[in-house]
Amino acid sequence: MDSLQPVLDGFGVVLDPTNLLYCLIGVVIGMLIGVLPGLGPAATIAILLPLTYGIEPVTAIIMLAGIFYGAQYGGTITSVLLRLPGEASSVVTVFDGYMMAKQGRAGTALGIAAVGSFIGGTVAIVGLTFLAPLVAGFALDFGPAEYAALALLGILLVATISNGARIKALIAAAVGLLLATVGRDVFTGAERFTFGNLSLADGIDFVPVAMGLFGLGEILYNLEERHRAAKAPSKVTNVWPSRKDLRESRGAIGRGSVLGFFLGILPGGGATISSMAAYAMEKKRAKDPSRFGKGAIEGVAGPETANNAAATSSFIPLLTLGIPANATMALMFGALLIQGVTPGPQLVEQHPDLFWGVVNSMYIGNILLLIMSIPLIGIFVRILRVRAAILAPVTVLITMLGAYTINNSMFDVVLVVFFGAVGYLMKKTGFEPGPLVLAFVLGSLLEASLRRSLLVFEGDLTGFLTRPISATLLVLFVIVAVMPLVQSALRRRKAAAPIVEKENA
Repeated sequence: MDSLQPVLDGFGVVLDPTNLLYCLIGVVIGMLIGVLPGLGPAATIAILLPLTYGIEPVTAIIMLAGIFYGAQYGGTITSVLLRLPGEASSVVTVFDGYMMAKQGRAGTALGIAAVGSFIGGTVAIVGLTFLAPLVAGFALDFGPAEYAALALLGILLVATISNGARIKALIAAAVGLLLATVGRDVFTGAERFTFGNLSLADGIDFVPVAMGLFGLGEILYNLEERHRAAKAPSKVTNVWPSRKDLRESRGAIGRGSVLGFFLGILPGGGATISSMAAYAMEKKRAKDPSRFGKGAIEGVAGPETANNAAATSSFIPLLTLGIPANATMALMFGALLIQGVTPGPQLVEQHPDLFWGVVNSMYIGNILLLIMSIPLIGIFVRILRVRAAILAPVTVLITMLGAYTINNSMFDVVLVVFFGAVGYLMKKTGFEPGPLVLAFVLGSLLEASLRRSLLVFEGDLTGFLTRPISATLLVLFVIVAVMPLVQSALRRRKAAAPIVEKENA
């Protein structure tokens, strides 16, 4: 009973009227942001970070978490009705969701997405409740060597599993690591890459980087996309799925829940990769794969379940290890640091109200999502008609005001503009900002842990191999680094085989 007490206390935290209100606000904002193509939860959380200064830590994280998993369902609405993914994790929903809408089954597609999202999210929350304390207990054995190896592995996984070209992701991660070194060396006090600017002596603050890359950069990049979004949405009728639809979807929902949960835990995993993997799995398992892309309900149920499960389970490495699994979790990491809370193994013991309050708020948030998702569709479709010429300037103004209020510093505003331009150029040239931000966040942890380890090992790098956990993590690092090279060599060999056979003939 004693072990269940913190969990029960967590429900007491989330049922506090203020926390309940902010949970509702977060879910509604998340759904709204998911509907608006291109903006996404990462950009929204980046823009709202300054507002969390004046809110209690538990309340702030409950709201930001609601934005994250609320956005996963919001993106479904435009994917089904307009063939326009409102969120990256809803890209594969377009394939069958829009075709169902063309067949007059838009309501069924949105209904099964709501049911799948609720089940996937709930399964992941139950897994989070039981697994997170175990991971935190195991992580108490982590020292500087283990954290250095874990940060290194996390950066590599994010760079290699990230969407887009691996080389570009690695370059972005390298730039993030470089930015993390700017400022005064904590060990020697020497200034690095400050160019005599006193504002850079304490390093580059996380918030301007996040607000620039994800907030301003995304707004600039998606202005042209918003102009293309003026389509007539499909009519929504017969919202709740029939027994036949539920019977056809139950396998996809079950598999999506499990797959999404485990992929969400992995660094670099997250909702987008989970939804794509779930769609590929359903198509591979289907007796008639040709149905997919033509309105197969499993093509909506599987990915939508998986992305919500992954959105929830990605909190496990953040809260228990202090390692963000994806770009949005990196922003959550920053939000916790702003509140004076350091995510990691000690979080469960030192801040049980925050840990269990956030976890249990997801139960409530998922119920709110299920209740509100269908009735609010009409309102969200009307919001899509708001012109970008009105929406973009208002968002930019909020971003700039937020940046200034952090430290009442114009230098922060300049940094936001600079990183906004960098973010825009990165998107235009095919570079994802996610690896850069994650490497920037983990860079400080990597450097500090590595240097402390070397002090303990007296400069001997082989000391990392004498500790079982760090040695295992480094072996995994080598496997992840070498695997793409092996796969590339096998592909070249396979492509060359028919040519050799033809020459011999």
